[in-house]
Amino acid sequence: MLTKISTKMQPKILTYPFDKTFPLENCVLIGGCFDLLHYGHLDFLKSSAELGQVIVALESDNAISQNKGTPPIHTQLQRAEILAALTCVAKVVLLPPLRTYEDYLLLVRAIHPKFLAITQGDPQIDNKRKQADAVEAQLVVVNKLVKGLSSSLIRAIHL
Repeated sequence: MLTKISTKMQPKILTYPFDKTFPLENCVLIGGCFDLLHYGHLDFLKSSAELGQVIVALESDNAISQNKGTPPIHTQLQRAEILAALTCVAKVVLLPPLRTYEDYLLLVRAIHPKFLAITQGDPQIDNKRKQADAVEAQLVVVNKLVKGLSSSLIRAIHL
């Protein structure tokens, strides 16, 4: 099991909260679990990258267990390495368990993105719209859900 970030990926993987100013301006912030990376994820990441440098706010293992009802297949560090290996991802931010709207708002303020990218039908669209407004970012729907592709569905059918 991966317990530390490989040297090659260290420059692309950051831990939140940051101990200094976030290193990128005019970036695109996206968030998620990305446990079983699939085509829908790739489409979302590539579409987001058309707007600028993609910053992935990566949910903790505990958050996934609480929100999905089962632990992730890959640890947060493993998921971070997978995402960091993609050329369309500029940075991966390892999140601690965030519980409230205010927790996520502090994250958005710390990164101060130009865009918050979401998939059509995002259940947190209202909160993300408020967070985008708080930092004068633009909320952009970059793609639609790809029917039949979700980590939960893949897990239910194939694992």
